[in-house]
Formats: sequence, C-alpha cells, structure tokens
Amino acid sequence: MQLENHQDHTKSSLAALSLAAIGIVYGDIGTSPLYTIKEVFSPEHGLELNEFNIFGVISLICWGLIIIVALKYVTLILRADNRGEGGIMALTALALESVGKSSKLHLTLFVLGLFGAALFYGDGVITPAVSVLSAIEGLEVATPAFGPYVVPITVVVIVALYAVQYKGTAGIGNWFGPIMLIWFIALAVMGVYNIAKDPAIIGALNPMHSIRFMQVHGWVAFLALGAVVLAFTGAEALYADMGHFGSQPIRTAWFFVVFPALGLNYLGQGALLIVNPAAVSNPFYQQLGAWSIYPLVVISAVATVIASQATISGTFSMTKQAISLGIMPRMQIIHTSAKEIGQIYIPAVNWAQLVVVVAAVIGFGSSSNLASAYGIAVTGTMLVTSLLTFFVIRYGWKYNPLLCFLATGFFVMIDLALFSANALKIFHGGWFPLVLGVVMFVVMMTWKRGRELVFNNLKKHAIPLNDFLESLFVSPPQRVAGTAIFLRGEADGVPHALLHNLSHNKILHERVIFLTLHNQEIPWVPVADRVQLTDLGHNCFQVDVKYGFKNEPDIPKALDLCASKGLTFEPLETSYFISRQTIVSKPERGMALWREWLFVTMSRNSRDAADYYRIPTNRVIEVGSQVEI
Repeated sequence: MQLENHQDHTKSSLAALSLAAIGIVYGDIGTSPLYTIKEVFSPEHGLELNEFNIFGVISLICWGLIIIVALKYVTLILRADNRGEGGIMALTALALESVGKSSKLHLTLFVLGLFGAALFYGDGVITPAVSVLSAIEGLEVATPAFGPYVVPITVVVIVALYAVQYKGTAGIGNWFGPIMLIWFIALAVMGVYNIAKDPAIIGALNPMHSIRFMQVHGWVAFLALGAVVLAFTGAEALYADMGHFGSQPIRTAWFFVVFPALGLNYLGQGALLIVNPAAVSNPFYQQLGAWSIYPLVVISAVATVIASQATISGTFSMTKQAISLGIMPRMQIIHTSAKEIGQIYIPAVNWAQLVVVVAAVIGFGSSSNLASAYGIAVTGTMLVTSLLTFFVIRYGWKYNPLLCFLATGFFVMIDLALFSANALKIFHGGWFPLVLGVVMFVVMMTWKRGRELVFNNLKKHAIPLNDFLESLFVSPPQRVAGTAIFLRGEADGVPHALLHNLSHNKILHERVIFLTLHNQEIPWVPVADRVQLTDLGHNCFQVDVKYGFKNEPDIPKALDLCASKGLTFEPLETSYFISRQTIVSKPERGMALWREWLFVTMSRNSRDAADYYRIPTNRVIEVGSQVEI
C-alpha cells in the first residue's frame, strides 16, 4: 500500500512539474505559430503559394520539430546536465570540466560559450518584441482601422510587463501552466478543425515532401529556411530551464502536450492555405473565421506575455550566473520570492532591456520586419550548443569518437544550414541581435580581461601572508577585543586593509580571519564542501568559501558553517574590513585604451561588495587602494 501511495505521489509530482514546465519552458516555441507560416510565404522570400510548396514547408517544420527539438534537445542535450543544471553557461562549464584546465582547448571553449551566452541576450530582446507585436497585430486582421495603433498598444503592453518585474512571479506564476495548457489545447483544436477541411495535409508528415521541396527550389528553399527556423525558436529554453523542473517533466510536457499541439496547428494552417489561399496574409488569425479574431488576440496576448516573462527571467538568471563566474560586474540582485531562490530581479538589466525592446518595436514596426532579425541569434546559440555538446560526450562521457562525430556532426550540419540561411538577412534586420550579442561579448570579455590584469597586478605586489604573519608576531602589536575579518583575493597576499589598519591604528584584533571567496565553474557547491578552515597560528585563520554560479553568495551564512569546525562568530563583535579598489588606467598596459576606459567605468559602477555578499553594513570598514592596469 505504501508503494502504491509513493507511486501516486510521484505521478502527481510529475504531472504538476510538467504543467509548470508548459507555462515556463514552452512559451516561446509555443507562440511561434502566430507568425511562422505567414513569414515563410512572405512575398520577399519569393515562394509561390501552391500545394506543393505548402506540403514541403509543413513537412520541413514538422520534421524540424522532430529532429531539432525532440532528438537534439529533448533526447540528447537534456542528458548533459551539469549537476542538475542546464543552459549555455552550465554546458560551457561542463565542456571546460570535460577537457580539463590544462587543455589547449580550454580558452577556445570558454570564448565559444561566452559568445553563445552573448547571443542569448540578443535573442532575449527580440523574443518579447516579436511575440507581443505579432499577437497585437491580430487587431489589424479584425479591422484595418486598428493598424496605426498596433505599435503603440504593443509598447504599452511591453512597458507594463517590465514595470511589474520587481514584484516577481511568485503569485501569478502559478497560473502560467494552466493558461499555456489552454493555449496549446486551442492550437490543437484549431489544427484539427482545419485538417478536417483537407485531410490530405496529413501526408506532409512524409519527410519526402521536405526533401523534394529542397531539391526543386534550391536557393529559394534555402531562403525559406530563414523563416522556417522561427518554428524552433525557444528550443534553448528546454535546456536552460532544466534546473527548475528536471528533464523528465520537460520531456513529458513536450511529447504529450506541446509537440502534438504544435504539429496539429501547423498541419491545420497548411490545410487552411490550400482551401483558402487568401488567408496567407495572416493564417493564424483566420483559422476559425472572423468571429474568433478578438478572442484569439486576447489569449495570444496573454500567451506572448507569458513567453516574454520566461525570456526576461532567463536573462536575469543568465546575468546572475555571469556575475558569479566573474565575467560581468556585480549588480543589485533582488529576490522576489521567499520560497523560490531562483526568482530574482535585476533592475539594471530590466530597464536596459526595456529600452532596447521598445526601440526594436518602434524601429522595426511590424512582426514581419522583426522576424528577419529573429533567427540569427537563436541559430547561433543552437550551433554553439551543438559544438560544446561534442566535447562533453567525447571527453566527459568518453563515448566512441566516431559516434560523437556522427551524432553531433549531424546536428551541426543542420544548425549551420539554419544559421547560414539567417545570415543572409543580416542587412534586413539580422544585424540587430548580432550587434547586441557582440556588445555583450565585448563587455564580458573586457570585464574578464580587466579582472585578470587587476589579479596579476595584485599578485606581483603581494606580500606572502604566512611570511608576513611570522615577522609580525616577532614583535606583536597591541591586540584588542573582537574579531576582524579581512576579505582577500586568491592572489592578494596580505590584504591592503590589514596593512592600513596596522599602519594607522597600531592594533590587531584578538582574532583575525582572512576570508577568500572562490567562484567555481559548476552550478552548485554542496553545503558540506562550502567552507574550508586553516589555522595560521596566533589566533589567525584562513577561511576559504566556495560558491557555484547558481549558489547565493552570503558571507554571514558561510561563516555560520565554521561552527562545526570549532569557529563561532558573535555578530556584534565582528568587523569586516574590505579593500575598495580604485582602478587606474595606464595606456601602455594591458588592453586598448577604450577597453580600459570601459572596464574602469564598469568597475566604478559595480555593486558594493558588502551589499552583494550580504554583509551587515553597520559592521563594514572600507579601506581604499589603487590598482593600475
């Protein structure tokens, strides 16, 4: 009886997680039917609307969903979990761990992963813009009188969405799953309704239609691939959100709800175009007739807002991971839920992204124009994911080399074809997400290189800690009550704050802690492995704290873990000494002058260390130091 109850509980948990995954994971790919077919048959692609082409396009989309989403992401990539976490950052860390730090490939893979992450930011801007705009464009289908108001209404919806981000999704997030389930049911019902008008469209499931389509049309079919890829946008979210739900609920949601609904709707839109070619102007909103347009606009707007919310939350999560890995400056991170540690809000990212999204909506003016900009960032990230996966399964999982080349090589070829097709649209909007990606890449590489220069400078001038303590206690200074905690980097040697304290105050606390934080290239560091304690003598201790890029840095909580090692802290008798570094640019060193200026600017505006690490502000003493790069 207990076994049966456990099985029922497991099934119930799987169902609940699968429902939640439908709301969070599949919002982006789930709203693709709004604009994909319309864009494929857009006049600029030169693809004639006839039965042969309709069968070919629908076949390409259906088999793309099978090969790219089901086989690549759901079956293969979801297995590449980094201690339960997924996403381009986690995959990069896993690939680096697989090849080892001594490998010549280490830097190449790091830069490759960083570029994939940078492209994610470009995708994160386009997704809210194109999704919400395509939903509101349904009003224009109802009556052309709404035409001039589509962009303003879209801007209002987007501004409202970003304006409420600070509240988090703890309450409303529970509705995402049920609402998106209704959305997918509506997609399936509309698909079946239109398939019934021309059941022959089911024949499009034969892959020969897509093969013949590519053979007959050649270059025109290659151009059409740039629009077909819109059906697969959001595939990266399957992997990125694995840490929230686990792989099994994501797989269950895909095979039992999302894929059947998408497949039926694309088949239904194909049948609709065969029966009523005039519907090509906007096939999604004409699936049920004029009476359904306004209800569809409402549910589409809600669905696209949910899809956009998932993208925005993903951008926050990505930024937090980048900060933890030391490739972006510290920023203010606000937790919006007391229960869910992953629900965060980053004001600087939120408002910067809002400005760019609104600029994209106003600048491009329509979902068709934005669609031209959409695919290149997505396919670029997909290509990077395939390349990194090779190193994981070859060097991490130790699979047969031939099998690794065949498996990932197949997906790389497809990704290259899709990326190349979208690269042709660079001058028609594709430049926009690329520019955003390049800007983010330069920012991250500049911050990383700048920190390396600071590290090298400190290391060069560092006084070895053990030698210093040995000489200090030959003639020890006066010691006063309390505990002093000095934050020091891995190569800092003696902290500047300690030297200044001894120089100016001529005292030393009765207990001295040297605290070093280590950011690991893994998602989580278990609590049992979080803290390492070393006795340096004379009541001085070195405490090493390790964090993964998904862990929440909290120094007071980390110090509490020292109790099991015999070291306890009284908060009101503990003072934290932090060196505030002022970066000074020297033109003849390190980086190009403009990059040094960028690094110095980011450094001066980065979040205060005490605030970031949750140190009580009334117990902090900051001592300034100057570092040249």
